[in-house]
Amino acid sequence: MTTTPKTSVPTRPLGTTGPAVSALGLGCMGMSALYGESDRAESIATIHAALDAGITLLDTGDFYGMGHNELLINEALRTAPAAAREQALTSVKFGALRTVEGGFTGYDGRPAAVKNFAAYSLQRLGTDHIDVYRIARVDPEVPIEETVGAIAELVEAGHVRHIGLSEVGADTLRRAAAVAPIADLQIEYSLISRSIEEKILPTARELGIGVTAYGVLSRGLISGHFTRDRELGPGDFRGMSPRFQGENLGRNLDLVDRLRAVAEAKGVTVAQIAIAWVLAQGPRHGADIVPLVGARRRDRLTEALGALDVTLEAADLAAIEEAVPAGAAAGERYPAAQMAHLDSER
Repeated sequence: MTTTPKTSVPTRPLGTTGPAVSALGLGCMGMSALYGESDRAESIATIHAALDAGITLLDTGDFYGMGHNELLINEALRTAPAAAREQALTSVKFGALRTVEGGFTGYDGRPAAVKNFAAYSLQRLGTDHIDVYRIARVDPEVPIEETVGAIAELVEAGHVRHIGLSEVGADTLRRAAAVAPIADLQIEYSLISRSIEEKILPTARELGIGVTAYGVLSRGLISGHFTRDRELGPGDFRGMSPRFQGENLGRNLDLVDRLRAVAEAKGVTVAQIAIAWVLAQGPRHGADIVPLVGARRRDRLTEALGALDVTLEAADLAAIEEAVPAGAAAGERYPAAQMAHLDSER
């Protein structure tokens, strides 16, 4: 059973200094990269449907498909109605270094590189400013103060509106906020990825920094649509993700089955209750949290929007917690080499 959204998308502030954005954002990565083949026409139609529904926040990275995703968003915005186009806000990650073959070779947070990345993104997006700009991972060779300082100069020049961060720990969050106002921290947060609750989320709340949560369905793992016998195609990075491998996959899908029982009792889908849980954590933790849903198709978008109409009472939250306790997931969220890049996990 899928709950179809009945109301327009409400807005939430991105922290105390950021813009007001839709309570759900659209993560566009999968339309260009890392989840195998995608349908360009359906991707654009999905962005149009999101804008029409009231979603204003479009999240991308300049390295998603090596610029493909930014060009896709450019096309979607150019062909959208003027009113929707004017309300759209772009959140862009930068810094990842790629090979021709698609590999990742590190991150570059030098001030000159920051401004170079921004120049290319502005051209690909076909705009004169980026609403929220952030390095995707901390460059271990460059102090975060220097990287944030370069973005602050872009803000002063009018090329960027707000500064964001991605996957940083509490100490780095404090250091960055001492340089310039930080609108939000983008970080993975879901029922099976809850490590931010101990230090990072309280620090963000203290500093008035919002959270845009990606991976709220754990790359489809807790969407209710992933099956034990599903074969992942070439180019789908989930094939290398520890949570999708061997016994880990079976144990994690057992958690999904338990969550499914809670969702069915509530009359909603697994994906909807998982998204609704993240939505409920903002008021619960006194922070502004905006889930990013990675819908690549209109039907998945419609399902995700239905989460906005799901009200979780104390009994519901308790049942969800019993079904999927903190720390219950089997396997890390990234392979070891990628985990090593996460300042948030140190």
